[in-house]
Amino acid sequence: MVRLSSSARPLLSCLVVSLLAACAASQEVAGPDASSSVSASASADGGAAAASASSSAMVTNATGAALDAALAGTWRTPNNVARDQYRHPKETLSFFMVNADDTVVEITPGGGWYTEVLAPYLRDNGQYVAAVWDDAIKGQPNYRYDLNKRLRAKIAGDAAHYDKAQVVVFDPMKPSFGPAGSADVVLTFRNAHNWVDEGNPEAYFKAFFDVLKPGGTLGVVDHRAKPGTDLDTQKKSGYLTEDLVIGYATAAGFKLEGKSEVNANAADTKDHPNGVWTLPPTNQHDAKDDAKYKAIGESDRMTLRFRKPG
Repeated sequence: MVRLSSSARPLLSCLVVSLLAACAASQEVAGPDASSSVSASASADGGAAAASASSSAMVTNATGAALDAALAGTWRTPNNVARDQYRHPKETLSFFMVNADDTVVEITPGGGWYTEVLAPYLRDNGQYVAAVWDDAIKGQPNYRYDLNKRLRAKIAGDAAHYDKAQVVVFDPMKPSFGPAGSADVVLTFRNAHNWVDEGNPEAYFKAFFDVLKPGGTLGVVDHRAKPGTDLDTQKKSGYLTEDLVIGYATAAGFKLEGKSEVNANAADTKDHPNGVWTLPPTNQHDAKDDAKYKAIGESDRMTLRFRKPG
């Protein structure tokens, strides 16, 4: 597959957007003022079906085949595969226009849910980079050390699929994710609420901007709060408003390029006793309520694509 220069990629994106203007699931917008172009009340099933139809056309045949092969891989953990119905990895990665020859930095991939897809997908022609908290820094929450250990064990345990994956560490108070202009795509899944709670989201979005090439893509998925939710409630609940996330990204220099409802869930009322952690997969709820929250599924999520100008 011919690799486009960074300057050519935005032009290609514009052409693709024009051809797909009729598709409802990924509403292309000119900037943050167009945030109303996607209905927050769209059903999860309808959004997923429409996004699947549109985003499948946003990748080349070769890229689509490689992504399908990665998603169908027998190395994927069965419990992770079971979450595909909520996380829609094919539609999400296609919406973010992640090509098989890209250099992709995933921010704090946890135990490696997306690593199982992205590392094999990018192995032959691209580069997968997992950015994790620096283990040498003392006093961090224990879950960070535990997740880092699990991720490294996963990568070390399957050289056939993960041998070319890179793991880089960063200081959460002064994040940096690699040489300036070295990445085609930065992806973050369900992390931004943590940075907001910790009080340093601006540092992360600036670091994303710095590591991306001109014309590079930032893809953000996170739990979505109701419009107008106050900041304190957002911090406590784990749900963020789209306006808040868009504000951080645009302040760092990004342009909002598109939204998708592929990860929407209209059944999520967002008023749970333990915030978003009440729902699967964390399931911080009484055992008697298990069926109730299982029926809701995972959270309602925003899916936002930003572009670094260039």
